Amino acid sequence: MNKTKMWKLGILVLIPLIIFLIPPPEGLPLIGWRLFGLYLTAIVGLVIKPYSEPVILLGTVAASAVTIGNTPLPENMVLKPDAVLSGYQSGTTWLVFAAFTLSAAFVTTGLGKRIAYHLIDRMANTTLKLGYVTAFLDLLIAPATPSNTARAGGIVFPIMNSVANALGSDPVTNPRRAGHYLMLNVYMVTKSTSYMFLTAMAPNALALSMMAPILKINLSWGQWALAAAVPGLICLLLTPLVIYFCYPPELKKVNNKEIAAKGLKELGPMKVSEKLLLVIFLMALGGWIFSKYLRIDAATVALCVMACTLIINVVSWDDVLKNKGGWNTLIWYGGIIGLSATLTKAGFFKWLADVLQTTLQFGDHSTIALLVILFISVAIRYLFASGGAYVAAMVPVFATVGHVAGANPMLLALGLLFSNAYGGCMTHYGGAAAPIIFGAGYNDTKSWWIVGAIIGFGSLLVHCTIGLAWWEFLISKGYISLATTLVR
Repeated sequence: MNKTKMWKLGILVLIPLIIFLIPPPEGLPLIGWRLFGLYLTAIVGLVIKPYSEPVILLGTVAASAVTIGNTPLPENMVLKPDAVLSGYQSGTTWLVFAAFTLSAAFVTTGLGKRIAYHLIDRMANTTLKLGYVTAFLDLLIAPATPSNTARAGGIVFPIMNSVANALGSDPVTNPRRAGHYLMLNVYMVTKSTSYMFLTAMAPNALALSMMAPILKINLSWGQWALAAAVPGLICLLLTPLVIYFCYPPELKKVNNKEIAAKGLKELGPMKVSEKLLLVIFLMALGGWIFSKYLRIDAATVALCVMACTLIINVVSWDDVLKNKGGWNTLIWYGGIIGLSATLTKAGFFKWLADVLQTTLQFGDHSTIALLVILFISVAIRYLFASGGAYVAAMVPVFATVGHVAGANPMLLALGLLFSNAYGGCMTHYGGAAAPIIFGAGYNDTKSWWIVGAIIGFGSLLVHCTIGLAWWEFLISKGYISLATTLVR
């Protein structure tokens, strides 16, 4: 163990030790305070990385289970050690894992390369244009895919991963050739499209329903899309360009015609396995788009797709076992989801909400209150591995604080509804699609967090300036008002 690894490990040991020695803040249960120390350890570990993500999370999950024991909670409830394993029961975790199998199938069968060559041939002669292909594709399917994990991780990612491979970009030897840019762009783009439609991300409807009784507002699908259109399109159009300037790919020009022709010639005629995978992929796409009408969730669709690919031998179980990225993601993402859920059960986020509610006092400065609340709503996403968890824990609090401070209810609601999506872009665990894309191996934590902060807080700036002006215009013209009713 070298010195660098030793001091990193020392930091991870010191964090929970200090937290454990300090008495918990007033109103926070001791178990919630100690679990926060371990959760903070996991977050820091994911940043400084003395070990790989699965090792860090397994260690934190084990320490949390030992810390919990059988802790009594209010209302005759008991927090048990297996609570930290709840993330592995989450449908989101299995959706992520199953998406890896679909992604691997695109690579092993060659279908991904074939699609990539056709994309290169018809749509883009530069790497930057490939970034905009991703943006427009995501925008096109966003209204019908309430799971942005299914959209980014199951639909767009396999294609763009294949494009990166076709361009000669390898995660190990030369990620900066094209893959580093393309993978970052896939995730950052979907964080813009996720708030542009009520149906583009599952927590959207949850957040709206939780705020409605507090702020006395409702939005129809069309009003939501209208309000999001101007700031959303601006952010979407800027995202590929901003990432391009932050981390420009080594490959600028793409000889698309020559590359496509040569690649398709090497692939030869379309194989049976490719045709079968294409059918399965279209079925998966239909399942994700129409999951509401089929009454099955995105995770169920993904598991069915995974089973089909194995049963008809599009991929073998050995191929699944060799997919290290999928197994690594299953371990660490399930772990952090479980830790976040356990913190909620232990009362930490309730305590944090109470602290924010009692300490944020703005007097008559309602506009300042609105801006501060929106800033905090984005910054606090560093603590959350799930948009749904953030919505459940924090959205009612922010809505209440803003309402008490006198912020315009509609402006506050729109700001919070949209910040939930783009706030999740700042970390490689901020949404379920993140570990799928990060697990491909093209990106490092540092560059992801830098780009995520720029896109996240940059989107906040757009929404707090152009967005607010647009929403005030819509309110003044009566396109959006507090008297509207939700169209179901």
